[in-house]
Amino acid sequence: MEANPNPDAKEPQSDDVSSPAKAAPREVELKLAGSAEALATLRDAELIARHARNRGVVRRLEAVYYDTPDRLLDRNGFSLRVRRSGRRHVQTVKRANKSGDPLARDEWEVNLPDEKLDLGLLPLAEIGEPLVSLPATSLAPAFATKVRRRVQKLDFGGAEIELALDDGAIEIADSRLPLCEVELELKSGEAAALYEFGHALLDIAPLRVETASKAARGCRLAFDLPLQAQKAKPVALAAGDNVDAAIATILGNGYRHLIANLGPAAAGGLPEAVHQMRVSLRRLRTAFSLFGRELAPPALEPIAAEAKRLAHVLGPARNWDVFITQTLPDITAEGLTDIDLSSLQEAALPMQAESYAAVHAALASRRVNRFLLAFGVLIERRGWRNGIASEALTVLAEPVGAFAGRVLARSHRKALRRGRHFAKLVPEARHELRLSLKKLRYTIEFFLPLYAEQPAARKYLARLEKLQEVLGAANDVATTQPLLAELRRGEPRPELDFAAGAVLGWQRRHELDASRKLLKRWREFAAAKPFWN
Repeated sequence: MEANPNPDAKEPQSDDVSSPAKAAPREVELKLAGSAEALATLRDAELIARHARNRGVVRRLEAVYYDTPDRLLDRNGFSLRVRRSGRRHVQTVKRANKSGDPLARDEWEVNLPDEKLDLGLLPLAEIGEPLVSLPATSLAPAFATKVRRRVQKLDFGGAEIELALDDGAIEIADSRLPLCEVELELKSGEAAALYEFGHALLDIAPLRVETASKAARGCRLAFDLPLQAQKAKPVALAAGDNVDAAIATILGNGYRHLIANLGPAAAGGLPEAVHQMRVSLRRLRTAFSLFGRELAPPALEPIAAEAKRLAHVLGPARNWDVFITQTLPDITAEGLTDIDLSSLQEAALPMQAESYAAVHAALASRRVNRFLLAFGVLIERRGWRNGIASEALTVLAEPVGAFAGRVLARSHRKALRRGRHFAKLVPEARHELRLSLKKLRYTIEFFLPLYAEQPAARKYLARLEKLQEVLGAANDVATTQPLLAELRRGEPRPELDFAAGAVLGWQRRHELDASRKLLKRWREFAAAKPFWN
């Protein structure tokens, strides 16, 4: 390999996806946020000294980030900056990586003679739109960063890692957002080493996984952008995949969904982000269950246990969110003038705040961040292969289509078995059926790309969704009852008791309306043709 003519530029990483087109150079990096005290502890850490290639250097970096007034680059997943270190100026473009890898971004860097932006020096044809046709005159400074960085090269886990300890701020006009973080950049080797080294750092100082780049945080500050929750992306399975590849794809999809909502849930307590984290954990637990049944991989057990624990922490916050923002407003919208629900609203707000305090504490804790990093290691190292029986190795090599048909048929049979004699099911049995249907739906979503051309697949899923909708009305009552009991605990308050009774009565009526459709929806679903046959 030829020497890099730009010593400050980062070496491009190899891309796993083969393509006739030239692969974009990649930056593979894990960020961990902490405090100034945490960084001070890390500077003298024996772990770092033991793996360091050098004593490290300190640099003062100043960067200006550019965008259009309507945020064209940011909206398209790009960032553009000019960074000064001493007398050197480097122009950098970064782009969200199409693979969805949470650690990877496409990156292009060129030296500049001074601080002036010069798009002509970049390989614009390779980078593509919107930068290729964007006049430089439409770009303006959006925000700046000033950072004191300590950099060391490390050898760890068969990889070369560049460790950077950054202490500084994002600045715009009179606003300043402190920056205090660890960057672990992969120079060579496997990305699993980043997760493993990050996991080891948590034993030394309190750190948390940071999912937003400096550019993303700067744009939020500069353009006053709200935090955004992220829904799950479709699972990119292909018919030619084997089971081993399918496990990597499904778990990777769930992991990306989980950490995409980590920042908004932790930093802003965004209710939709908390909800999406719970959805991601439910989907992952479904995946753990079906893979565990087929393969019994020991490495999945601790990850599944931590996922379940985190879901339980998030649950109360979501329940109070639904109660305050959906249940009470829906009843109020009915126009029942003789019922005042304000006492319930006032009593519920402190409960909601308490539940969010527990969420914030959990997401900042070492335990949850160890779980997130250990999960990253599992995916990168394909940890489900370890310690499984020889017959399970055969399953890993099997075509994913055969595996999908088997697990879908089993989930379908379980749902039909739980729904037998549907009209006579007691509430507890209907609840168990609802959970089975939810797992069935997630399983279908995992493998749906394999059946995308089959109209029967969409028809089956539509019937399942309609059945889940009417079953959800009964679950609303089951979820609300313990919340109301908690609100009424203590000294009797007649207005609270009256309002609580009104809520239960309204939900019971709603449940009764839904129950009239239940048997019909169940029969439609039970008659649906299994599309995987």
